[in-house]
Amino acid sequence: MLQHTRSAGTEVVGAVAALTTLLTVLLVAFAWPASEIAPRDLPVAVAGPPGAAAQIDGALAQALGPDAIDVTAVPSREAAVDAIEDREVYGAVVLSPAGEELLVASAAGPAVAQLLGQVGERLAATGTAPTVTDVVPLPPADPRGVVFGAGSFPLMLGGLAAAAILSLRVPGRGNRVAGAIGVAAAAGLALTAVLQLWLDTLGGSYLANAGVVALAIGSIALVLVGLRNVLGLAGLGLGAAVVLLLGNPLSGITSAPELLPAGWSTLGQLLPPGAAGSALRSTAFFDGAGASVPLLVLAGWVALGLVLAMVPVGRGAEQDAARRTPEEPAKTGVTADLAGI
Repeated sequence: MLQHTRSAGTEVVGAVAALTTLLTVLLVAFAWPASEIAPRDLPVAVAGPPGAAAQIDGALAQALGPDAIDVTAVPSREAAVDAIEDREVYGAVVLSPAGEELLVASAAGPAVAQLLGQVGERLAATGTAPTVTDVVPLPPADPRGVVFGAGSFPLMLGGLAAAAILSLRVPGRGNRVAGAIGVAAAAGLALTAVLQLWLDTLGGSYLANAGVVALAIGSIALVLVGLRNVLGLAGLGLGAAVVLLLGNPLSGITSAPELLPAGWSTLGQLLPPGAAGSALRSTAFFDGAGASVPLLVLAGWVALGLVLAMVPVGRGAEQDAARRTPEEPAKTGVTADLAGI
């Protein structure tokens, strides 16, 4: 009895320690990137007379820090608008005899547009008060991008849920792959229909947006199915942890990659949630400009998932089979005997 009590007590202490560690890691993963939001080499264009870019660059460096804004000189307002629409810069300062104008694009990231508005206030403090023009605004139904940010979570959750269910309930590598592709395609059409056709929070081509959503869900689902195939249940847990603890908080979907800590922002864009967010912004609001790299990232994860998922069953699956309860083979044997009668 005493030994049993000690064993139970040890299990409780272990469970408390493990859960406390898990909650701490979750808090750090989600709260730390949010606490470090600040501009880091944020690309901004300046259109004006010779020397205007250097003048604005100096003023912004003094106000925000030397590495906050990456200023690029462009010849005209039209060139600045083109750079914004091509996703080369997030905004622009236009200097002309008629006055100063600040161009922003809230569709590229509301947090960045708000930050650039503060830049305008800094310029006003130096004697100028620029007019603010939103060149690529968000839809009226989602002026602050709240729905766009919230809608990214079902993409990640859909991939995780699909991988878990298919891995644990569907036998056969080929069947799991087919299931993951089917879920991705169907969910891509359904989720995009909700966001674009019902809630009216996405613009652009419905099919293009649905393709991005399908790629996002499929990339996560296939990689996790593949990891489970080669590493067993541990692989499924590892993939889910990477997506949840790294991919989601480092995606920059609710802010922008350039507002996250250097290095971590790059990692976030190389993971499916970050690549999906960037690609969907491009197809929904910028006619596909800037979508090439994130789409290649998603396609790469899909290809990796397909390779891992089709690897012949090895050590991971054998370990899973060893964990089966004794009743399972017994039932299989009875079923076989009945089949032979």
